[in-house]
Amino acid sequence: MSFVVIKLVSQRIALGLLLLLAATVLIFIGTQILPGDVAQSILGQSATPEALANLRRDLGLNEPALNRYFSWLGNALQGDLGTALTNGKDIAESISGRLNNTLFLAACAAVVSIPLAIFLGLLAVRYRNRWPDKMISAITLATISVPEFILGYIVMYFVAVKLQWLPSVAIVRPDMSVFDRFEAVAMPVIVLTFVVLAHMMRMTRAAILNVMESAYIETAELKGLSAFRIIASHAMPNAISPIVNVVMLNLAYLVVGVVVVEVVFVYPGMGQYLVDHVSKRDVPVVQATGLIFAAVYILLNTTADIIAILANPRLRHPK
Repeated sequence: MSFVVIKLVSQRIALGLLLLLAATVLIFIGTQILPGDVAQSILGQSATPEALANLRRDLGLNEPALNRYFSWLGNALQGDLGTALTNGKDIAESISGRLNNTLFLAACAAVVSIPLAIFLGLLAVRYRNRWPDKMISAITLATISVPEFILGYIVMYFVAVKLQWLPSVAIVRPDMSVFDRFEAVAMPVIVLTFVVLAHMMRMTRAAILNVMESAYIETAELKGLSAFRIIASHAMPNAISPIVNVVMLNLAYLVVGVVVVEVVFVYPGMGQYLVDHVSKRDVPVVQATGLIFAAVYILLNTTADIIAILANPRLRHPK
């Protein structure tokens, strides 16, 4: 590995850490400017001024904002996400199961959507500007144009209500078998696949078409190789860098952007957990979930940048 590659990878990692630090600042500021009083929302409208003052003191709300930020950041770095204001439970323990559920849902959607998007991208290139290419582009663009919650309700109406193939809500429990868990997440997976499919497919198509203009592709055509073999064996490997980037971006979305889908299907994941506690103005929970979402998103984007650097032969083998 050359010095240039090591330098670029180190810069990407440092940039990711700086972005994460900036995200913690934005999360803290965002939770502090939420309307309403935390103590009032916990004790209710009938609370006495003395009780409110005592709770604000216990929660540290009388401390300067800068002190509260560094205290929260220091605890988070040690793995202490605090306790929920609404029920007094440890946030890290409450989140662990829901994070596993969200990762399971994202993994199932990725296993379906990534191979399908790459295959459709290859197919669109093979039949470029012909009816398969136009039909694939039209269908994928139509699905990505529909808001997620509408798409979710459409899928729920036809699959769960009309056809009664699957349950209308995606309830998962620790004691469920693997097959039952797959059945429970089938509809959210369908919706998430529709949402991310178009972006990955079109980027795959664009990346491969860009490579198809190269001279060595013309040489392969002159040798009499089949069109699909040229695309799969010669164009695809050289277009892998932008494809990996867009796949990583959509993986980040599958983890971070599932909030709407989880709410629609009442799926017990991180998104549902976040929405429940935003409505209750449970600031520590909102901060913890926001921090985890930001960390996952930045981690996957940084990973995509590093893979793109390592996949660049001009950086790996400089002259």
